[in-house]
Amino acid sequence: MELHSLVTDSDITIWWDKEGVNVSEYEVSINGETSKTAKTHYTWENLEPDTEYHVEVKALLADSNIVDTANEENKAKTSIAKVRTLKTKRRIDVTKAPYNAVGDGKTMNTAVIQKAFDDCGKGDQIFFPKGDYMTGALRLHSDMEIYLDEGAILHGTADFHDYLPMIKSRFEGIENMSYSSLLNAGELDHNSEPNCSNILIRGEGEIRSGGQKLGMAIIEDETHKQKEYLESLGDKIKEYETDHTIQGRVRPRLINLSNCSRVRITGVTLSDGACWNVHMIYCDDIVTDHVTINSYGVWNGDGWDPDSSTNCTLFATVFNTGDDGVAIKSGKNPEGNIVNRSSEHIRVFDCVSKMGHGICIGSEMSGGVSDVRIWDCDLSNSWCGLEIKATRKRGAYVKDIHVVDCKVSRILMHSVLYNDDGERICPHPPVFENCSFERVHIQGRYLDQHDFEGGGIKESAAIELYGFDEEGYEIRDVRFKDIEIEDRKVQSISMQHCKGISFENVSFV
Repeated sequence: MELHSLVTDSDITIWWDKEGVNVSEYEVSINGETSKTAKTHYTWENLEPDTEYHVEVKALLADSNIVDTANEENKAKTSIAKVRTLKTKRRIDVTKAPYNAVGDGKTMNTAVIQKAFDDCGKGDQIFFPKGDYMTGALRLHSDMEIYLDEGAILHGTADFHDYLPMIKSRFEGIENMSYSSLLNAGELDHNSEPNCSNILIRGEGEIRSGGQKLGMAIIEDETHKQKEYLESLGDKIKEYETDHTIQGRVRPRLINLSNCSRVRITGVTLSDGACWNVHMIYCDDIVTDHVTINSYGVWNGDGWDPDSSTNCTLFATVFNTGDDGVAIKSGKNPEGNIVNRSSEHIRVFDCVSKMGHGICIGSEMSGGVSDVRIWDCDLSNSWCGLEIKATRKRGAYVKDIHVVDCKVSRILMHSVLYNDDGERICPHPPVFENCSFERVHIQGRYLDQHDFEGGGIKESAAIELYGFDEEGYEIRDVRFKDIEIEDRKVQSISMQHCKGISFENVSFV
């Protein structure tokens, strides 16, 4: 086990990949004090700042015997690390002089909060005490920390004028100029390495924006601005998901990370981006943990979207989202093929879907997606459960996707027809290959959040595998092992254009 550590001045959080051994739980210790957990992460609180701690994790086998560290075969099941907490930072209270921000839910604080952000040095922490701080778009920089105390709300308005100027961004796989997000870090450049790094956003408060009201105001304004262009499309408008897809692509996100590295968002509640909530583009080493993401009722209200980004980790998170809880992307034809930046080394674990579409890869994946591992997630209350999707135009690949110990509404790997604007430059469809699903409980029914009056729950196939109808581009080499499917009165497994699909120990319960 390789241990990954996340630290503040008073906490240490560690996490590790789940391995394919018969482990019942883990023994974790810090300076010899031992606890046990069934999860693949653990947090110690109330530690001393700027102090080195000895951390150890041992895997416990199902028979409860600790793995023998003297046995060469099992040495990888025990990990030891030395981890140092951060130094305590100088607190910059935004309500104190010279900033004097007012948390009354009415006073606009954009200028003074931005001044505090600009003044924040490497050894400083921006502190929001309890209160409702109204603001427009804010810009972050490298080497800064934001702390929201319990009851503190960093609250973006529903007026789109407060999200100017426009910034270079990317939405649904296409680079464009969009409204600034509530929090913005980095400058977008697909030819560049990260240009903004070392940002920590934490606490027990909330970051909230204008949600559907803000998004629809922008769409209405863009409909007027783009009237002639929209009319000129004629029947081509049918290639878009809806008749306001084009106008909606300029909406701001809640948090926009462009060309960033080493960013952590932890503890806070994230609510009501005008579309996606956490969007990382051309980023590396982004961690989000112990958060709740609320966007029910927001069109395109995704929770967490790695987009042509690497080494992104999400855990201990609850989704109440208006669209995908997680959507892993890498660009859209033809631009995504040309930019050719993949999303890879993505980890999602110990997450729960209370509402939304679940975990999705695509449909924008023209730069490729690989090495995604998902475990210990409960996606029972979701529309799609686990979904991998693309259109024929996309090209590229989705491969090495591995799912273990999850509960899902259903599993979908399929070609889709919607969101299909853009020219095709790849001569062949995408490749879906080398995926595995192990110890997964599948309901064969999904939560239709658009039909609560009709009961909300719809029956469906538990597994749908629909590949591309071109020789060599079928869905291939997908393994299902130790799968439980709830025995419902519908076809449980449906496949078309597939090759090398294996099922081992599939039971109906």
